[in-house]
Amino acid sequence: MRVLLVEHESEEARQMAEGLEGAGYTVEVAANGMAALRFVESDVYELVILDVMLPGLNAWKLQQAIRLKGDTPVLFLTTPGGIEDRLRGLELHEDDYLLKPFEDRALIARVKKLLRRDRGR
Repeated sequence: MRVLLVEHESEEARQMAEGLEGAGYTVEVAANGMAALRFVESDVYELVILDVMLPGLNAWKLQQAIRLKGDTPVLFLTTPGGIEDRLRGLELHEDDYLLKPFEDRALIARVKKLLRRDRGR
């Protein structure tokens, strides 16, 4: 299963990618919205994990571009105080969100849930 991880904090991205790869996923990492857009436009992913706080192209515009290509599940990463971000993501048809900070096993559980649900469509 191919996952696109969009996270601008390099250490967080590395840790998440390692955890996902350890669980058997193939992970590509984009450090900003424009890089992520290039990945999305040129390839197919079973899931996109998208940090809300991105430099360059913001998460909301990237989410809209993902939706124009199809129904790829999107997991938003947000902060506990970011209720407005969570509400906006729901309005833009995010599939789920995970509050930072989190443990790898919480991320893996959400990824598995989203991929199971997507296969059931």
